Amino acid sequence: MAETTSNIVIGGEAGQGLATIGEFLARGLVRAGYGVVVTQDYQSRIRGGHNTFAIRTGNSVPEAPIEAIDLLVALSADTVPRHQDRLTGRGLVLADARTGLAGLPGLAIPYQELCPKPLYENTAALGVLSSLLCLDPSFVTDLITEKFTRKGDEVVAANIAVFKAALDWTAAQKAPFACLPPAARREKRLVMHGNDAIALGGLAAGVNFCSFYPMTPGTSVIQTLIDHADAMGLVAEQAEDEIAAILMAIGASYAGARSMVSTAGGGFALMCEGTSLAGMLETPVTLVVAQRPGPATGLPTRTEQADLDLVVYAGHGEFPRAVFAPGSLEQCFHLAHRAVDTAERFQSPAFILTDQFLADSYRDVGPFDLSGLPAVARPLTAVDDPAGYERYAVTDSGVSPRLLPGFTEATVVLDSDEHTPDGHITEDLSVRVAMQDKRMRKLAGLTAAVLPPDLYGEAEGATLLVCWGSTLGAAREAADSLAARGEKTAVLHFSQVFPLAPDTFLPFFAQAGRTVMVEGNFAGQLAGRIRQGTGHVFDHHIRRYDGLPFTAAFILERL
Repeated sequence: MAETTSNIVIGGEAGQGLATIGEFLARGLVRAGYGVVVTQDYQSRIRGGHNTFAIRTGNSVPEAPIEAIDLLVALSADTVPRHQDRLTGRGLVLADARTGLAGLPGLAIPYQELCPKPLYENTAALGVLSSLLCLDPSFVTDLITEKFTRKGDEVVAANIAVFKAALDWTAAQKAPFACLPPAARREKRLVMHGNDAIALGGLAAGVNFCSFYPMTPGTSVIQTLIDHADAMGLVAEQAEDEIAAILMAIGASYAGARSMVSTAGGGFALMCEGTSLAGMLETPVTLVVAQRPGPATGLPTRTEQADLDLVVYAGHGEFPRAVFAPGSLEQCFHLAHRAVDTAERFQSPAFILTDQFLADSYRDVGPFDLSGLPAVARPLTAVDDPAGYERYAVTDSGVSPRLLPGFTEATVVLDSDEHTPDGHITEDLSVRVAMQDKRMRKLAGLTAAVLPPDLYGEAEGATLLVCWGSTLGAAREAADSLAARGEKTAVLHFSQVFPLAPDTFLPFFAQAGRTVMVEGNFAGQLAGRIRQGTGHVFDHHIRRYDGLPFTAAFILERL
């Protein structure tokens, strides 16, 4: 697929506005009918450091980032030496005329001539890129108008004037760069990142309360929820710390809200006791954990898949849960909806396990179909015998009748200590056994409802690339490359990583010529869980934990 797409990398320091250029260009490309995958690589600094905003685009829908660079926009002097080795044969450098091109092919952009002040250099760079890609300027000028209208007509006019001047200047240079082919797709598409899609999936499921303490890369889930709070009747609360955030969500859920919490691994570590409380209270809560490399602060703005074990085992004691791991925008939306329903239906914590790459990766996606979404489980509104109501009644499924306090004549009692079926504290050890058996019986229902992994291709006799979460796109592109060489390859992607249902994947392992686990951590955490539960030992492992996302090239080199 690499030959049918172009990769544009904008490099510079935090504070130089490279994300502004990138977002405008990505949205303009999508409006023109192209597909995009955006990868943001940034250091943990407010200003300075070296950051990149990469846009892979083309008529064939890209699924993952690539290393090769076709257009390198250098906003800082160190951008070129950092990335020049990745330039393709047709690659061009676009740099400030004051710093030069370091002897590489490209365009030295006279920003001082094109821009009335340095503030407009981003807009000029956007004009140069649009010209080289042969992108219809109206798509970008419309975006400029939409973005800057609130700043006044003069600001809009000044930006459009600089943009057009850069277009004209670039056209006069006759740079040797082939235009993008005409866009094949014209239907309207949305542009969003993974955290946007998770937030929208939560809203579609009726989430109306969110509590949080800001932590990269999970915060943008809450930011998107807040953006739609007034329209959707959602209450957002920034707590003083992560402990308070999880407890607020549990309290709101007890009172009848549908609660969502979003954090990163370090923040979730502080929520483990609260998660255990939700397990004992049998109160639904949906937690988004956006992974980044640890331990401790680690690399707070990079990506990894090393918190699976943390989420699966989090909280003292034993209690059931479900863990979903989306690999695309569509899965982010639908699995967020499913996670909320699962939490409500089984009265247990449910997790959405994502990572910095997917959280920050802008992509194009069609409008989500709300008509096909299943109804989300709701608490009961009445019981036959309010006086005899038992919040924790022992049932065959383990799921007890849930009423909300104050909505009926029944008294709703709950306790963080072990309790009787009616919710009162007890130290009767036989009751303890009965209640723990009841709670853990939910695991059978959760397992029966597990989403089976998705198989791409045919497993019979193939190299089976097994992956989970955000590694999906890179694995599929690697499989496509192998298939083009005549090597039979398939991909098995887990979008739910706990609980596991062996009958949904072991037959594929048995059919495959060899099984290769691809995951973004050192220890092989999902491979370990599969081995623990089934005895299956993978033939090979491909692991990445340098803070960068998987690419097809990374997988192919290690195969």
